[in-house]
Amino acid sequence: MALPRLDNRAARALFMHHHALAEQPSGGAKGADLLEMIHRLGFVQLDSINTVARAHDMILFSRRPSYRPKNLKRLYESDKALFEHWTHDAAVIPMAFYPHWHLRFQRDAQKLRARWKNWRRDGYEERFQTVLRHIQDHGPVCSSDVGKDEEKTSGGWWDWHPSKTALEYLWRSGALTVVGRVGFQKHFDLTERVIEQHLCPGVLPCDADRTVDWLCNAALDRLGFATSGEIAAFWDTVTPAEAKLWCVQALTKGEIQEIEVECADGRLRKCFTRHKAVATAQAVPTAPGRIRVLSPFDPMLRDRHRAERLFGFYYRIEVFVPEAKRTYGYYVFPLLEGDRLIGRIDMKAQRDASELSIKAVWPERKIRWSDARTKRLESELDRVRRFAGLDKVVFQDGWLRDPV
Repeated sequence: MALPRLDNRAARALFMHHHALAEQPSGGAKGADLLEMIHRLGFVQLDSINTVARAHDMILFSRRPSYRPKNLKRLYESDKALFEHWTHDAAVIPMAFYPHWHLRFQRDAQKLRARWKNWRRDGYEERFQTVLRHIQDHGPVCSSDVGKDEEKTSGGWWDWHPSKTALEYLWRSGALTVVGRVGFQKHFDLTERVIEQHLCPGVLPCDADRTVDWLCNAALDRLGFATSGEIAAFWDTVTPAEAKLWCVQALTKGEIQEIEVECADGRLRKCFTRHKAVATAQAVPTAPGRIRVLSPFDPMLRDRHRAERLFGFYYRIEVFVPEAKRTYGYYVFPLLEGDRLIGRIDMKAQRDASELSIKAVWPERKIRWSDARTKRLESELDRVRRFAGLDKVVFQDGWLRDPV
């Protein structure tokens, strides 16, 4: 029998629905409303680059325009409704998910010891107890508060001094918890002073099978449809082999089904999904026609290959590419219009002049740029300008470029 099929438009609609981008960008953006949004996304990636606004703030603003950075800070640092740890990168995660991170703590402890055994700055393991005692006696610390007698260099993350390495290891393995950031610098405290005692590692037993089941279910529910590899990659805790086995077992139990998903180029790709997914996709309302600026780290774009398959949109961030070799720019934002990724924009907040400077816009090849589209872009940029606390938007000469 032929597998059920999602055509490309329906697949995009379902994927955007699960990422809260198929609906009007409106609604509450603080407290319980903001927490519900983060719960729906699963996590929000943190990033320090502040070309216009930081990635986590742009992610939330693109879905809830009334959002302001202080709302996330309050939810995280004051309400303790979120915790910070790793998925595929550093992220804020609903505290309700914390018990499912015990497996991550265990796996990171093993992985990092193996990865760092040839660390060029030896001695971080010998600093564990010293760092823990310092925090016990003095309260939360950042990396500059420890290892003051150790040589510090500007060599980058690979040349951390031993006490900073110890801090990071103790956090990643669960002994410490990040309680907030100041100037984007993490501050750490003992986990037992931050997390409710019954949830702490070593108190709540870690059931690996149960955790893998939860992580796979939660990943599929946020992706809408996925291969076993995409399920494993979502939280980046479950191994590909574990995800593959989970899919086989869930399929056998009738909890999921296999379907064919049409890619942007017409190719068909087999994926797993819930039984109601095809009907849900057909019921998703037409996505808003307004243009939205997305963060390069938006959840919809986290898996670059998936975005390319579904939207025909090839995107790579060029922060680490030498300037002469960049195709677009240092930090270029994707542009979403309706259910299509229509281009990318190179812009920067010039805070000394209080202006949002637009250097370039590159439409995708199949997009015909019109005056009406420029008007929609101007409306979105005015919203971004206000969000970034700037007074005006300035387009540089020659800003509209030919597709690359």
